[in-house]
Amino acid sequence: MGRVFLLRHGETEWSATGRHTGRTDIPLTDHGRELAAQAGRTYEALRHGDPPPVRVIVSPRSRAQETAKLAGLQPDKVDERLVEWDYGDYEGLTTPQIREEVPGWTVWTRPCPGGETADQVGARADRVLAEVRGLLPEGDVVLVGHGHFSRVLAARWIGLPAEGGVHIAMEAAALTVLGDERGVPRLDAVNLRIP
Repeated sequence: MGRVFLLRHGETEWSATGRHTGRTDIPLTDHGRELAAQAGRTYEALRHGDPPPVRVIVSPRSRAQETAKLAGLQPDKVDERLVEWDYGDYEGLTTPQIREEVPGWTVWTRPCPGGETADQVGARADRVLAEVRGLLPEGDVVLVGHGHFSRVLAARWIGLPAEGGVHIAMEAAALTVLGDERGVPRLDAVNLRIP
């Protein structure tokens, strides 16, 4: 049975400053490109010499596609379902800015006006995971995408609601590995970056 490797894109100007970046297509910073290249080495170390992935699926955002390329991954498919959480009216804002209007706001606990709810993001993650599970008997699958959505994928993998992603870290260009123990989904590794 294969594993699922989640790779978050490298640093962007907005991710470095905490601005919510869903639909906006922001390029990687120089540091983000370095991190993306480093992610390729991390991925190779985690593979332990296993065969190449049977599928590499990438978000359509350029920051994810460039990360895949710099990490040495050849995308087989660009999938709109791997885009980041749609933050709606909060696109481009930081959490402190949003909290000026909505005290205590987090993406995990409060809605994003004009954007997606946690339930909608969770349902999207479930559709991705259903497809990926069908590929795992053939080998590993790599999903290159975004921070919040990757955290939701990991939460849904182990049966938590989408909001459970709050308990899973996912830094820029980090990898998380979704595994299996005799049919029971588990987190094999979380938020790894090996220099």
